[in-house]
Amino acid sequence: MAGAFLALVAVMAGAFGAHGLRNLVSERGLEVFQTAVTYQMYHSIALVLLALLAGQGLPRKLLGWSAGFFLAGILLFSGSLYLLVLTDIRWIGPITPIGGVCFMVGWALLITSGLRRNK
Repeated sequence: MAGAFLALVAVMAGAFGAHGLRNLVSERGLEVFQTAVTYQMYHSIALVLLALLAGQGLPRKLLGWSAGFFLAGILLFSGSLYLLVLTDIRWIGPITPIGGVCFMVGWALLITSGLRRNK
């Protein structure tokens, strides 16, 4: 459910960025906003995938940790980019790479769960 909800929010944010922000922020700001939307959508779909994989014999604990890191990544990576574009608060920028690391850890945990699949 979280993945579907966050995918819906990504579609709404994408529409807002494409139509509502066009005359309010710079071209670079629109690119940054689109990056946030794109990563949010990818990882929202990944959350849905994790839910499906939970029924396929992969270790649920690792999948749960992976989901947590994907959620944290969406909040920290995409959230910080949204805030950066919408508020121009520059100190938010250093938070973005922490979100990127969360995404990487989430993917590594998914790989690990596949390697440890219950036979």
